[in-house]
Amino acid sequence: MNNLLLAIVIAVIIAFFVFQGGAGADMEPHEVWRAVDEGALLIDVRTAGEFDSGHLKGALNIPYQQADLLQQAAGEDKSRSVVVYCRSGRRSSIAKKSLNEAGYTNVINGGAFSRLKASRGE
Repeated sequence: MNNLLLAIVIAVIIAFFVFQGGAGADMEPHEVWRAVDEGALLIDVRTAGEFDSGHLKGALNIPYQQADLLQQAAGEDKSRSVVVYCRSGRRSSIAKKSLNEAGYTNVINGGAFSRLKASRGE
């Protein structure tokens, strides 16, 4: 019985994230793309290998652990619009928090790469 309950809980959690489009996405994909179209810096915070296997057009690749490089890419203007994304939204959430802690005020967690890619038809 405990295994059945555990399986149900896991299924509910997975369904929640699938429905939400990934952990931590700040907004719907069309809103993320509007920010990018209006000049937001787009950063893929996955590994180089993941980036090489496919990424969003115009994105820079800076792994989420490299906070100093994220800040360098974002530049001096801490109000600059920056969109970060990854496989599920977890790593981009960490990258967003890192940039926020450094004083950046307009950082958007775009969430899951696959969701953004599908919404743009890339």
